Amino acid sequence: MHNSKIFDDLFVLEMTNNHLGNLERGINIVKEFGRVVRFNNVRAAIKLQFRDVDTFIHKDFRDRKDIRYIRRTQETQLSHDEYAILVKAIIENGCIPMATPFDEHSVDVCCEFNMPIIKVASADSNDWFLLEKIAKTKKPVIISVAGASLKDMDDMVKFFTNRNIPIALNHCVAAYPTQLHEMELNQINYLQNRYPDLPIGLSTHESNDKDDYLLSMYAAVAKGVKLFERHIDINSDGLTISPYSFLPQQVDNWFKAFNTAKEICGVSAESRKMPMKKEIDFLDNYIRGVYAKKDLPEGHVVTYDRLNEDFYLAFPLQKGQLSCRELMNGEKLLQDITKDEPIKIDHIDGPYSQIEELKQVIYQRGL
Repeated sequence: MHNSKIFDDLFVLEMTNNHLGNLERGINIVKEFGRVVRFNNVRAAIKLQFRDVDTFIHKDFRDRKDIRYIRRTQETQLSHDEYAILVKAIIENGCIPMATPFDEHSVDVCCEFNMPIIKVASADSNDWFLLEKIAKTKKPVIISVAGASLKDMDDMVKFFTNRNIPIALNHCVAAYPTQLHEMELNQINYLQNRYPDLPIGLSTHESNDKDDYLLSMYAAVAKGVKLFERHIDINSDGLTISPYSFLPQQVDNWFKAFNTAKEICGVSAESRKMPMKKEIDFLDNYIRGVYAKKDLPEGHVVTYDRLNEDFYLAFPLQKGQLSCRELMNGEKLLQDITKDEPIKIDHIDGPYSQIEELKQVIYQRGL
């Protein structure tokens, strides 16, 4: 699938309605988190939410202030020009502009602002009118799958992959805030196993009054999560923030936890790691060396069926001495060896004695 690398190690910082319909507040959020992103040298997107309020809310319900979602949508809307200013600020502050469109017109706005990635909210993962419109843009898509049925997920994945559109799935729990026992992180493995060709991410909503969000980062990196998403906000203006939105210092800690987790987990799970020199030196101190069990004449040939009669293994391994790793069938002694004498690399004619680099390694290890 082309361009799927766009999701690797990507952090999506969800502004949602945190700008509270205030352009200046939105710009301050972008600036504060842009500094944190640059300081930690990570790839991060700041994500907006687009709604065409005139069509998104039915005309007969626009005055219903008692309905929270309607009230919030109307109170937090920005004009097209204000959103353009926010998008420009996101780019200028070193972040990737992203948006979640909640209606078809807003998909056109994403294209107008040249958003490189489109996000689909969990509630819209089976909104086929909206998904059809998004697919026509051919832009990479991230979809949160909180509450999605297995059939809906399978249909959605097939829909986008058949159109050769890069897609990533975010494990997500639609509980705000989410408690640790509600996070179901093993669903990450389920998604990885069911959709092995797709990047799997994690969108979380832990409470911002605890350090639980650091624990989930460590676990997610260990599970091979490719991208991460969470809500962000500022409290410099004294306004109350939602309990699942995170402040710049907390996101800074989040990024640092990511780097620590990557360091702990080490190299890719798809290849064997190269051992550290201090690791090799430590282990070499615990290898048994090869000693002659009896007097052996020059020209004696090592054979597997006589190993226990001719040799024994004992600690310590001495410099230049063969270990259990190098004693091989068919090797020939180049000189007489007396009982209990260590067998050195220069005592044999074998594969290891023919390569100078290997001989030096054997002479540099042991006592």
